[in-house]
Amino acid sequence: MHSRFLVLLLLAAATLAAQAQPDSALPDPALPQHPRLLFNAAGVARLKTRVQSQPWQDQWKRAQAAYDAGMKAPIVLPLRGSNWFHWYVCPTHGARLTTGKKIGEWQWEHICPTGHEVWKGDPSKPDRDFDGCILAGLHDGLARAVRQGGILYAVTGEARYAEHARDILLAYAAKYLDYPLHDTQGRARVGGGRLSPQTLDESVWLIPAAQGADLIWDTLSPADRKTITEKLFLPAARDVILPHRLGIHNIQNWKNSAVGLTGLLLGDTALIRAAIDDPDRGYRVQMAKGVQPDGVWFEGSWGYHAYTISAVWALVEAGRNCGMDLYGEPFKKMFEAPIQLAMPNLMLPAFNDSAESTVRNELYELAYARYHDPIYLAALSGSNRRNEYALWFGEDQLPANSAAALGSRNATASGYAILQRGEGAPATWLCLKYGPHGGGHGHPDKNNFILYARGAVLFPDPGTRPYGSPLHTGWDKLTLAHNTLVADEASQAEATGKSLAFGSDGGADFAMTDAGAIYPGVRFVRTAVLLEQNLVAFIDRITADQPHQYDLATHYAGKWRALPGGEAIRLAGKNGYQLLQDATSRPGGALSLQVEAPDGTPATVALAANAPTDVITATGVGKSTEDRIPVSLFRRTAQNTTYAWAVALDGSTVSVTVEREAGDAVNIRVENAGKVWKVAADPAAGSVKVTR
Repeated sequence: MHSRFLVLLLLAAATLAAQAQPDSALPDPALPQHPRLLFNAAGVARLKTRVQSQPWQDQWKRAQAAYDAGMKAPIVLPLRGSNWFHWYVCPTHGARLTTGKKIGEWQWEHICPTGHEVWKGDPSKPDRDFDGCILAGLHDGLARAVRQGGILYAVTGEARYAEHARDILLAYAAKYLDYPLHDTQGRARVGGGRLSPQTLDESVWLIPAAQGADLIWDTLSPADRKTITEKLFLPAARDVILPHRLGIHNIQNWKNSAVGLTGLLLGDTALIRAAIDDPDRGYRVQMAKGVQPDGVWFEGSWGYHAYTISAVWALVEAGRNCGMDLYGEPFKKMFEAPIQLAMPNLMLPAFNDSAESTVRNELYELAYARYHDPIYLAALSGSNRRNEYALWFGEDQLPANSAAALGSRNATASGYAILQRGEGAPATWLCLKYGPHGGGHGHPDKNNFILYARGAVLFPDPGTRPYGSPLHTGWDKLTLAHNTLVADEASQAEATGKSLAFGSDGGADFAMTDAGAIYPGVRFVRTAVLLEQNLVAFIDRITADQPHQYDLATHYAGKWRALPGGEAIRLAGKNGYQLLQDATSRPGGALSLQVEAPDGTPATVALAANAPTDVITATGVGKSTEDRIPVSLFRRTAQNTTYAWAVALDGSTVSVTVEREAGDAVNIRVENAGKVWKVAADPAAGSVKVTR
């Protein structure tokens, strides 16, 4: 009786466990045969056909010849794991270092491009272990060699390619557990890696290694499979990467793909389900909670948006090869959003922790092949398509891009209001940023804007630089570094703003946004109006429960031109003010400033004389502390105030007058080139009226 009861109990438990698994987990525990990650059998067959025809034949032969040349060198693994690449910056200038000549075994010179100092690495100090930063690229190159060897074997059938990939994997299996676990500070703790200082970088390494191993798996002996499984893939995925839990985050997507591909390679159901269906961090919840309704990744950084796509595609494509449809609407929208919100030259602005980046991502080859959305053609137009993704997944022929030019648009979920006028790359484009903070990669810059015209950014955002640079936290992530409001010389709080009005009136396009809870008791509403392609007006209304010192900060590309005379002043020694140089102030009311853009053309900035203002000009941080760009601060001490100002992008004379203030409602008059506009902005009514 006892044994029969135990059997029934086990059967019931198994049934309940099966019922508890999500319907979206594995469709069948029996996975298809190898290969099944980067390609399945049909994908390999298609690739074999493609490399026999132009234009892919020449590209394939070059890649094969390069790999053949590399195979002549012995396989030598770095003696240790790598260092955090964000430490690869000049300690003096904060600029990214460049690598000079080799001076010893695993040692190089490291050169500052700004001050030209030559640094040597010190492995005892993580922030000075510059040689360790170079090792990251060497480790990654070996992982890519495993994948490339697997691809060459799959297409040619030549055993030497499979053997080379196997030898790299076995070399790592022999050393992986001997590489000490370490994080970015050199500590042995969860979150670090063995090959690298983060589970992120460990995952980036593991993904191509798994894809390559899958392509040669059937050539491996049972003993080699066991060694590679137990001494490399499982220790990396299960023991190093999986225990580090991050929730909704771009890094977690890399970890999910590494763990999921390892699971799909080895047939490990637990790893597969952890990567895809974990309710707190799996792929499905990443797409459900991390991708906003307009398709923008929640961290508000175009660099991390693209980085997340780069993390996700390998798992999504492997799932497709294994009978799981992970190509859903959120992932599709992630490809749409950059095109819809890009500048006219198809570059993406440097908001939050991101540099300026291009929409033209090679992964649009995969996106178009799987979704066939014609909007993706904008990211592929003009490309010569000589890249791996075009070869692996791309369509043989692409239709012409017939998308109409974008006008003004407002992405309310991610908080980007874009005003655009003109045709093609020379069009004028202004993006007002008011949305969610963006987590750890967000910047305190609500109602910040970037202004692009004539093919270049004229009013920039600092974006970011390597996180090991003192300028990252000491400038990039401070409110003063952005085109927005600073109160009492302190940075804004993390906040989420909202759109109050957006549209067109009187031939002009406008956006009105509320910055949200950026300072206690302070409300900041910015109205931007694109009156003409070369003329922008701003109404910045600030109300508070007590007086504050307000600095309306603006940054310009280029240099100052014929500055009005002013008195040299000393600014605060904190919160980025200490990095401003050559500061002069001119008290009064109405004032025009001129800046000269990098292309030599001028722009005029005019402020209305409705309240006493100290107009402070200085130079701020550009690419480094030595690269100086113009900065202006419109400084007032008040409880409530309105800044009304305008920018003439052609350098012509412009004047702004505040005609009426009633509560938060403001009426202004703008004159330029013999034309007059009247703008009425009312935050309470959520309305903007423009008349000529």
